[in-house]
Amino acid sequence: MAVPISQAWTVATYVLKQKLSGRKRYPLVLMLEPLFRCNLACAGCGKIQYPAHILKAELTPEQCFKAVEECGTPMVSIPGGEPLLHPQMPEIVAGLVARKKYVYMCTNALLLKEKLHLFKPSKYLSFSVHVDGEREHHDFGVCREGGYDVAMEGVRAAVEAGFRVTTNTTLFDGADPNSVRRHFDQMMEAGVESMMVSPGYTYDKAPDQNHFLGKARSRKLFRAILSNRKKTWEFNTHPLFSEYLMGKQDFECTPWGMPTYSIFGWQKPCYLLQDGYADTFQELMEATGWEKYGAKSGNPQCANCMVHSGHEASAVDYNFSSLKGFWTTAKKYIFRPQYEDADAQKLLNEWKSESRGPLVQIAGQTPVVVTTSVNENMTSVAGD
Repeated sequence: MAVPISQAWTVATYVLKQKLSGRKRYPLVLMLEPLFRCNLACAGCGKIQYPAHILKAELTPEQCFKAVEECGTPMVSIPGGEPLLHPQMPEIVAGLVARKKYVYMCTNALLLKEKLHLFKPSKYLSFSVHVDGEREHHDFGVCREGGYDVAMEGVRAAVEAGFRVTTNTTLFDGADPNSVRRHFDQMMEAGVESMMVSPGYTYDKAPDQNHFLGKARSRKLFRAILSNRKKTWEFNTHPLFSEYLMGKQDFECTPWGMPTYSIFGWQKPCYLLQDGYADTFQELMEATGWEKYGAKSGNPQCANCMVHSGHEASAVDYNFSSLKGFWTTAKKYIFRPQYEDADAQKLLNEWKSESRGPLVQIAGQTPVVVTTSVNENMTSVAGD
């Protein structure tokens, strides 16, 4: 199974509790961003494009714990920036584990091997390592030669030390599905627990705006990748979300499903869009005009989005909304379909890249790696 039974049970009982209480909008995973600075300068990411005084800022452990308690979800994802640059990240993770939250600490793994001793293996902690395909594809995507080898050293060290390790692969226009499938084999051979794969996110601040996948290209690409799959592959995404990527399901976005808390507060409405911030989680849920978001809303920013943070939550909600949804999902877990598809295999065999040119590389940019703190109200930042 892609996740421990205890985790699956915790999430299932949490969602059922929300359903039985009649709560129509509820969070599934908290996206906790303690900092934006990073030791990479990826062309498809908009986080490190903030000015220096923002990149110096970071949440305190107490702010992180308060956000987790406000939100109440059983799962916490810690993206960034690069979380391992936060000097108190071991304390933050330990505090979340002590609260029995299932934590996915996202990392590019450049620092994982050297900082591994600061963490303790636990069923509540997974290192979610960002690996964007095979060596050449990964290094090009993260704009750093040798990045793949360092990341995989971290992966193997964490696996050997007894940690749960998953991978997160983001695909952009021009991705080669044959290479992605070989990448899956390599990750399984390295001993990772499971993998997540999703289309590239449309960050407004990203230097490269030409390689984000639209819906039509995403479905074609993911049909080629995820059909005729191998039994050895383990994924930690909901099976109906995988089908959504393949064009077999149609879900609207659930923008409140994975709310984001960062140094600015609670982000409206989701991980990708920045339409303001709320001071409290309650304010986020009650004051956000949710009807303005999602493909059916007509919002042009949402028209081509298939991001997992909005649509996987929709798959989970469908899972628990009816007996049909529950049985449909149960069958996927029990029988583990390989999605045999002759046309998809033909597509795979004949695949030709539709890329609009090389991925933008960021020349001469040095990420900020200073370590300072931000106060509760962001009135000042140390080190300015």
